[in-house]
Amino acid sequence: MSVKLRQLEAFYAVGQLGSMTLAAKKLNISQPAVSRLLASYSESIEFKLFNRQNGKLVPTQDARFLLREVGRLLDSLEHIDEITHSLTSGNAGHLKIACLPGFSTSHMPRVLSEFLINRPNVTVNLEPDGANRIFEWIISEQYDCGITDVFSDHPAVECQRIPMKTVCIMSEGNTLGKKKFITPEDLINEPMIHSRRDSAFYRKLEEVFTLHNVKINSWIETRQFNSACMLVAEGRGVSIVSEMDAREYESRGLIIKAFKPIIPHTLMLVRPKHTVLSTIALEFLDFFESSLEPFRLKS
Repeated sequence: MSVKLRQLEAFYAVGQLGSMTLAAKKLNISQPAVSRLLASYSESIEFKLFNRQNGKLVPTQDARFLLREVGRLLDSLEHIDEITHSLTSGNAGHLKIACLPGFSTSHMPRVLSEFLINRPNVTVNLEPDGANRIFEWIISEQYDCGITDVFSDHPAVECQRIPMKTVCIMSEGNTLGKKKFITPEDLINEPMIHSRRDSAFYRKLEEVFTLHNVKINSWIETRQFNSACMLVAEGRGVSIVSEMDAREYESRGLIIKAFKPIIPHTLMLVRPKHTVLSTIALEFLDFFESSLEPFRLKS
């Protein structure tokens, strides 16, 4: 037995409306076409579908039972069509995002919230972890994308490097706050809170200070810029951090000053190279990159 979708649509429409003429209008086909569809369907299932009573087509007992099942099927197909449309239009789907812990509590929540405003059917898995774990997840295609600041070239990973502005931060009352910009010489006697010594950013920082014949007055070493911002906001030392992180804590009393010479912090958006990302994942990557624009270091 071979049943066509159009046969089921004609059967259900007539069962609901009791008229081939009305069913034809609903399906936007001719009345003879509805008649042929019913006849072929009745022949394929080998029982009568309708009786005529008082000028109306009334389903037989078997047909009444079948109508309920056909109705559920057509509703399911309509729902599938709606889901497919939502997926292709970027209004539905599931996102898996891996990011550094600092991002999960600062910039990311706001960006994600804005992205989801007009996408009520999108679900998200946001997983904060270290750079090495993020790298492993992307290689194994467990996540759609990752936000990190450490990356080793790998054939299974596509990486977009984004240079970010950095600034010098200090607490209210620090005399450096009166300066237009800060240089390494200004920080000779200031206790420094800085990124880990094995990080790429610390190496850049150390190189700049060395070129100015200044030794970093190391005090606290921390992995995340947001930790440095919180410490400085509590009146502890000075730091050079991403401007994006610094602005998140500006309302807590941070003084933010330009630092010269410029030391860029490189942010990396990584994704599996051999996986075709969903529409929603591609849209999120574009949205996230746009959110970085105010803090991006222009060449």
